[in-house]
Amino acid sequence: MIMINIFDTTTIKNKQTRLAFSIFWIGVSSLLQTFTIQSFMDPSNLLSSGFTGLAILINKITTLFGVPFSVSLGILCLNIPAALLCCKHISKRFTLLSCIQFSLTSVLLDVCHFQPIFDDLFLNVIFGGFLYGLVVVIALRTEGSTGGTDFIALYISDKLHKSIWDQVFIFNVCIIVIFGFFFGWEYAGYSIVFQFISTKTISYFYHRYAQIMVEVTTSKPKAVSEAFKTNFRHGMSIVNGQGGYSGKPFSLCKTIVSSYEEKPIIDCLHQVDPDAIVYTHKIDNFYGRFYQKPIE
Repeated sequence: MIMINIFDTTTIKNKQTRLAFSIFWIGVSSLLQTFTIQSFMDPSNLLSSGFTGLAILINKITTLFGVPFSVSLGILCLNIPAALLCCKHISKRFTLLSCIQFSLTSVLLDVCHFQPIFDDLFLNVIFGGFLYGLVVVIALRTEGSTGGTDFIALYISDKLHKSIWDQVFIFNVCIIVIFGFFFGWEYAGYSIVFQFISTKTISYFYHRYAQIMVEVTTSKPKAVSEAFKTNFRHGMSIVNGQGGYSGKPFSLCKTIVSSYEEKPIIDCLHQVDPDAIVYTHKIDNFYGRFYQKPIE
């Protein structure tokens, strides 16, 4: 998980530095996506996820009828309307970075020519699925996306405050069923396994909508709660108690936050009370009002 944190831009305060950092990693995700498509997917006749996969499917079907439709052009035609629709609902910065990502990918697919690494279909499915999921994670962690269904997934997830990547997987399976009808069920089956690995990679590394409970044992409850309230838009419940061993009074401060906020919250609390005992645990279900920091 430490490796994935190097993509995170949320801790960078300077806006210009943060944007430059994001654009750099967006470029990395585009290059990695191009490499994955050309080195793992194309040699094995696999179909990728989202609008990129839909563009590839359109190209394959139109090729059957002798009028091939460019994959690069298809990516742009499918993503631009989605970007325009989601611009006002998510954020302009997120939309800009996403547009850079899918536009650069469409260019790199025409410019770059990566060679296959494995001759084995199963190895291409395993490594290709993981790398394609990593492509999406890099884009999302740098506050952008690979476009297409990511726009829709992020918009709905922000409304529901939970991940819908499993539903995105179902959409991708529907595309693969069409692919299987035209080009054979064997490759469709391998493509579903590819999509499953990709989706699980995203779910494992991208936790924006996962929630955790933070519990703080402290002798400075007022200072801790004030610092927390000042820096984060969440409330705290404070329960007073007494140490069973020392007999000294203490307070237990509890709150529920996004897992993305865990590290900055712990750093903030320890600045106020270096002796505070902080522990966290995952929340499976949460019902009630909850503030989710919007995508910037």
